[in-house]
Amino acid sequence: MKHSSAQGGPPQSKAAGLRPSRGVVVDRETVELKRLEKRIGRVHLQQRLGIEADHATQIFGRGRTFFHIENWYSIRSLIRLTLRSLGLYRRGLRNATAIQIHHNEVVIPELPEAFDGFTLLQLSDLHLDMDDAYPAALIECLRQVDYDACAMTGDFRAKTYGDFDAAIAALATVRPHLRGPVYAILGNHDSIRMVPGIEALEITLLLNEAVILERDGARIHLAGIDDPHYYQVDNFDKAADHVPPEEVSILLSHSPETYRHAAHANFDLMLSGHTHGGQICLPGGIALMTNADCPRRFCRGAWRYHTMQGYTSTGSGASVVGVRYNCPPEITLHHLRVQPVQ
Repeated sequence: MKHSSAQGGPPQSKAAGLRPSRGVVVDRETVELKRLEKRIGRVHLQQRLGIEADHATQIFGRGRTFFHIENWYSIRSLIRLTLRSLGLYRRGLRNATAIQIHHNEVVIPELPEAFDGFTLLQLSDLHLDMDDAYPAALIECLRQVDYDACAMTGDFRAKTYGDFDAAIAALATVRPHLRGPVYAILGNHDSIRMVPGIEALEITLLLNEAVILERDGARIHLAGIDDPHYYQVDNFDKAADHVPPEEVSILLSHSPETYRHAAHANFDLMLSGHTHGGQICLPGGIALMTNADCPRRFCRGAWRYHTMQGYTSTGSGASVVGVRYNCPPEITLHHLRVQPVQ
């Protein structure tokens, strides 16, 4: 199986490594941003950088939802204290690293026969720098699965602003354990400035872009949009511009909130994350909060809207506070089928 880009392919940046001096850092970053501007366009880059600066620690307003708990850093100590007083904190920490392997069968009658049985591994909401245990737990889980390609649906970093070196370093420890081509999109925790470092790890970021996956002469399309939740810089026109409507296509969207746009853009499957499935849930998996402006049926697991199928991962990491209750972390294997397995 090989891939090619419908638009010439996102460049694989090699900029990474040591930073000798502040002057060199600025020069290198300027060069990388100029290169990125040529690829995604001046407006997209300026919007992303500008909104990142505006949003840095904004708790209320902006984005698709009014309240952004991930930016309310002062509440974290209160949550930890409350959980400790209830005797639940250590259990929540253990739950957060007990990653499960989920299987999702996706039947697409129009799927080329060559792709029957094709397996796409989805990783989402890794938040790798949140806890040193997260990369190790994920690597152990990855050793147990087999797949053809990997798709990462955003949120590599724990915070929504500031330094991201620790997240890139943690991702670098995970990358050798991923086989085949790896594609990714940015989430609302990720900065556009992370693109060079991520792509230096041979991970192809899709920034309102699409690639073609080829197998035995047949092809399907994989598109990805930039974060639609917080930054709202998703652009379906650019992402789907070179995707023929009669051919099978898969969309990576960090948040499931774009389900209507994706379905009417003729995508066959949409893979999302962002919600963590609630992360802290009541018995039965009832989420206290999903942080998504869409019906709850789109916020966890498999779903369908019109003819488009979708899946929203609970993610492999945790956010705000590194605990989980009644909502295990996961990695997901999506098995594409022409017809149901008998």
